[in-house]
Amino acid sequence: MNITLRQLQIFESVAQTKSYTRAAEQLFMTQPAVSMQMKHLEETAGLQLFERQGKTILLTSAGEKLRKHGDKIIRRYETLQRSLNKLQKGQHEKIKISAATTANHFVTHMMAEFSRLHQDINITLDITNRKTLVKQLQDYSPDFVIMGEPPSKLDLSSTMIMKNPLVIIASPSHPLASNNHQPISIVDIMKEAFVVREEGSGTKAAIRRHFKKYGHDFISSYEMSSNESIKHAVVAGLGLGIVALHTIKLELEAKQLVVLNVEHFPIERYWHLVSRKGRRLSPAAEEFQAFILESARDYQRAYEHFLE
Repeated sequence: MNITLRQLQIFESVAQTKSYTRAAEQLFMTQPAVSMQMKHLEETAGLQLFERQGKTILLTSAGEKLRKHGDKIIRRYETLQRSLNKLQKGQHEKIKISAATTANHFVTHMMAEFSRLHQDINITLDITNRKTLVKQLQDYSPDFVIMGEPPSKLDLSSTMIMKNPLVIIASPSHPLASNNHQPISIVDIMKEAFVVREEGSGTKAAIRRHFKKYGHDFISSYEMSSNESIKHAVVAGLGLGIVALHTIKLELEAKQLVVLNVEHFPIERYWHLVSRKGRRLSPAAEEFQAFILESARDYQRAYEHFLE
């Protein structure tokens, strides 16, 4: 099959105007030329793409499917053209991203890969706490926010990008780590000292809700302002920790930490790509959105095996 970009552009114009004549006027072509191109397109596809209802031309189900995919191709091509034009003029497109502190580990990796593929796009990244992320969304400041549960009181567009399981971690020398083949009861785990995020964090709120669900009030022994501090404290033997699985990949591979087999764990959470409804995304932002959604699946597979 050899469908050309020009045919897709003409096809889109016909689908939009529902008329060969109006499409021809829109494209500065003759009506016979438009008809001939659409005939060639149907022959190439081997499917009927149009049907007439009086003087109106409508799409068949095959035509609707072609339009859906063709629109993506045309938009990608237009994005490429704009990017090349800006490069010729020495300009760079810009994207403004904000992310939760606990998303730092995977966001920076994805941004690095995106930047290698799109050297014409500059990205500004702000890693901050949930309170600031909500304020930024209120102000329409970033193109996207990468966060856990989006706030419910704002008019947002939110897409779930990947799982964000919270797990209980311990030093390999901890007594519970030596008997990890059998599930540890949630009652027994409550007797241990815990090192977790500070009050007001999304992680701490999720932990409280989870233990409450099973009839327990969670009380932490130590609170830290970052996951790095929690990891160091747990490695040193200060207590057990509850952190996002993707933040401890290196420590698990180095056998500095272990994930404990505890009933009712992990806590299932998700990362979301969030923006304000009504905020018009630039072609560069749309490109970033598509890349993140695709890359997140690969990133998730890279750490899921630690739960097996």
